[in-house]
Amino acid sequence: MPLKKHHKWLIGSFTSLIIIFMITISVFSYMIFIRQELNYNLLNEKISDSKNSLQSQINLISEDLIDTQVLLEESQQELSSLKASIGEDFSGIYYDAVDSVVIVTTNTGQGTGFIIDREGYIVTNYHIIEGATAAVIYTSSDGLYDVQLIGVDSIMDVALLKIEENFQKLTLGDSDNVDVGEKVIAIGNPYGLQFSATVGSISQIHREGPNGLDVYLQIDAAVNPGNSGGPVIDKNGKVIGMVNFKVKGAEGLGFALESNFIKQAVNDIYQQVSGEDLI
Repeated sequence: MPLKKHHKWLIGSFTSLIIIFMITISVFSYMIFIRQELNYNLLNEKISDSKNSLQSQINLISEDLIDTQVLLEESQQELSSLKASIGEDFSGIYYDAVDSVVIVTTNTGQGTGFIIDREGYIVTNYHIIEGATAAVIYTSSDGLYDVQLIGVDSIMDVALLKIEENFQKLTLGDSDNVDVGEKVIAIGNPYGLQFSATVGSISQIHREGPNGLDVYLQIDAAVNPGNSGGPVIDKNGKVIGMVNFKVKGAEGLGFALESNFIKQAVNDIYQQVSGEDLI
């Protein structure tokens, strides 16, 4: 039976309403999706901003901690320097340094030396080993080591030795910055009294030595036979000289090769065997 005209109109209207409804639902769904996408992106941006902010805060805290650590170390060093400079206490510097000081014993005598490189390189006076046919090294921890002669500088009275072990080293300071009156400590082996320490002052700089060169510090810290080759250490714990000789029959007249010339002699010796500087 054919549909009447008003029936067709109703069906068409209903279909249109369904289509409009579907379109509306689709548009509404799309808008919800877009809004969720925007919210998701905003959330990601906030999370990213929060991460960046947190990382920045962590970096700032880390930098503050590093700065604080540096300040603490500097304060401790300044305190140690202050105490040493006014002559109160060199004991901390002694105990920091003594593990790097050695006794050089040969078949002709004894002297002192000190470690200048962690791989076991030792500097001492040439006259300690001159003419010797056998030598050993003693450390403050009662270690006994065979020793190898790397080379010598007879003019500067410097010998470079090596033992096969890793050690704490002593650092050479800049002897051009040494002041008259500055407090120092000398560590050595006077008359076989191992690892003895004496405290004194720099009496003068650039004194002339037996080699005719103005390369020696004059010190009033007591030094005796056996101290030769031992370090003279400043209030900052750095080696500014190596004990070399004293005026016989006089007290408080010791002389130490200045650290800048120790460095020059050591590097000249090491250059001959390796082609490069050691320190």
